[in-house]
Amino acid sequence: MVLKRDKEGWGLEAGDVGTVVLVYPHGGYVVEFVDHEGNTLALLDLAEEEVAPLRGPALLRAKSA
Repeated sequence: MVLKRDKEGWGLEAGDVGTVVLVYPHGGYVVEFVDHEGNTLALLDLAEEEVAPLRGPALLRAKSA
């Protein structure tokens, strides 16, 4: 999933890509964001409107932590 809004307390920015680890039956997700070594940076409960599916050709970019 692609984050639509910054999560400043976690150091995440809109456009960061995470992996859905749980889909809640009544909406929303648990999404994990990791660094390039696979270390978890954040594991967040997010509402459907806070993320979007990653679609089409997408280039993932490195950024400073």
